[in-house]
Amino acid sequence: MRGETESTRQVISVWVRDPRIQKNDFWHAYIDYEICLHTDSVCFTKKISSVRRRYSEFVWLRQKLQANSMLMVQLPELPPKNPFFSLNNAQQITERMKGLQKFLEQILQSPLLLSDSCLHLFLQSQLSVSNIEACVAGRTTYSVAQAVQHSGLRRFHSDEDLQHVSMSCDSDSDSLECRNPEHKIKGLAISKAKRTASLDLTGTSPEEMLSCSSGST
Repeated sequence: MRGETESTRQVISVWVRDPRIQKNDFWHAYIDYEICLHTDSVCFTKKISSVRRRYSEFVWLRQKLQANSMLMVQLPELPPKNPFFSLNNAQQITERMKGLQKFLEQILQSPLLLSDSCLHLFLQSQLSVSNIEACVAGRTTYSVAQAVQHSGLRRFHSDEDLQHVSMSCDSDSDSLECRNPEHKIKGLAISKAKRTASLDLTGTSPEEMLSCSSGST
């Protein structure tokens, strides 16, 4: 039986939040969502990140992960596509957002999926899905690690940096701290930890850790 200690416990916390309507033109619009990630897992070279993705990109991600895993993992389902989905229906948007978060929470529990570079670029880079595919295939001038590291957020230098976060921030605040996404993400992490909704990767074997580590470089 493996012992469970604070030094071996690794946490990945993910949130899907802040739905926003984006307009391509006068006639076409869609909703995208902010994906916030906070982790101390060795599977991720970047410990705090924030990107925005739309539903169709989640569909792409699921298809890609299923193909790359060679059917060795049964992926969770996404919230179903609703032909009557309305950008003006707050309940539908909220239900979809919760479904997308549940999907990410479940796939982040799989060591095999955590080794997939497509997942890392989806969660921690600003690349479009076509550029993600090109990057993973080596058809870009930048590597997967470079795409992640240059996606807009720096790492915190120490734990002390994390202790100065204001937990009173929300998406509508105009304060300087609240405009900093790192502060908002850490605030979410503290709140989520209190609700014990983090994903615990306790007990991952050294072989699985090595696989994770190689997938994020």
